[in-house]
Amino acid sequence: MTEEEPHAIRIHLDRILAERGMTLTELSAQVGITVVNLSVLKNGRAKAIRFSTLSRICDVLRCQPGDLITHDPADPG
Repeated sequence: MTEEEPHAIRIHLDRILAERGMTLTELSAQVGITVVNLSVLKNGRAKAIRFSTLSRICDVLRCQPGDLITHDPADPG
């Protein structure tokens, strides 16, 4: 088993969903991505995200990628 490489990228899906009054299940239905895959992203376990996925999430949540993703070099995981 390989160790996961630490990274300083943070996903703020929880905050944005709360601000929009939306559940992960509702977002899943509107974006067309499984709840499991969105949960992996939300919990910071995703290793990558496709631009098409990011674009659909931003469309539904009416936000910019920078609202969802930040870089925190002081916290490398």
